[in-house]
Amino acid sequence: MTSNRPAGAGETTAYEVGTLDDAGMAAWDAFVQHCPQATFFHRAGWRTVIEKSFGQKCHFLKATRDGQIHGVLPLVLVRSKMFGTRLVATGWCVGGSTAVDEPEAALALDRAAQALLANSAAEYIEYRDPANPHTDGSWQIKDGIYASFERPIEAEEDACLKQIPRKQRAVVRKAVESTLVDRIDEDLKSFYQLYSLSMRNLGTPVFSRRYIATLLEVFGADADILTVYQDGRPLSSVLNFYFRDKVMPYYTGADPDARKLGAADLMYFRVMRRASARGYKTFDFGRSKLETGPYAFKKNWGFEPRPVNHEFFLKEGVTMPDVNPNNPKYQRKIEAWKRLPLPVANLIGPWFGRQVG
Repeated sequence: MTSNRPAGAGETTAYEVGTLDDAGMAAWDAFVQHCPQATFFHRAGWRTVIEKSFGQKCHFLKATRDGQIHGVLPLVLVRSKMFGTRLVATGWCVGGSTAVDEPEAALALDRAAQALLANSAAEYIEYRDPANPHTDGSWQIKDGIYASFERPIEAEEDACLKQIPRKQRAVVRKAVESTLVDRIDEDLKSFYQLYSLSMRNLGTPVFSRRYIATLLEVFGADADILTVYQDGRPLSSVLNFYFRDKVMPYYTGADPDARKLGAADLMYFRVMRRASARGYKTFDFGRSKLETGPYAFKKNWGFEPRPVNHEFFLKEGVTMPDVNPNNPKYQRKIEAWKRLPLPVANLIGPWFGRQVG
């Protein structure tokens, strides 16, 4: 445990920075639940999920004063033969970074993260969608790659439909009136069947079935799977997360016939309606790469994009990383992956998934 005194702070402002342990998980989550800067990706359960599913080391840091938590930073030391070693907040998630209720606590956590970097094999620290952006030039910013989408959910179904632009609304209405049915699945068989197929078709290595099962086990009532069927055949499925007043469809998969039948459109609409019935107020459509199919799909639903930045603190001599599918050097690999037989992609995909972070 280290003591950090932020520059310019008074003598009474000092934080002890320590690491999350099993005994401290409830206090960590209580802070995350009430801290406005915190997200679902700050939850303590990610430490369990990541270490159990990917075998990587978590350094979930907390800044405390007089026994009270004033900030958290869920760092993961991602060791990868493909992409090198780095510290990521939060690894395997679209968000992370410092979440604090006092500005000085973010400085204390930054310093602890930089000390970890200096004493590890990692080349850099990455904060995803930081709540406390750095303005002093010590961190490099990568922007123009991702955008996030969210908006309130109207309580009444007709008003919810009217939030969707006219052309897309017609697709949803047609799907609602069709023979498609949706249900919350208690097991992940249908979901994983569709998810793994979609990932292969995108040229992206699939995460393991064990990882998905661990998410459902660890997050319990704050995660579920909704699947749309036609005559018993699964067409579209999504794994959702719930946090405070938000529902977030996070992992999804679809049969090639799903689009023409409007199955994905019905799926997202039913997620909204079911969430609203449970008291959730906001639909978080998540992050998409700019100018891609998912990005256009979300805009067609009437969602406005919010730019998402990543920040990097680099060791001396390390160049800015470019680990994303838009990097041209990965295009041939992506196209080759799309041609793999599905059983082969499902067999070797989880090994690659452990490298991504």
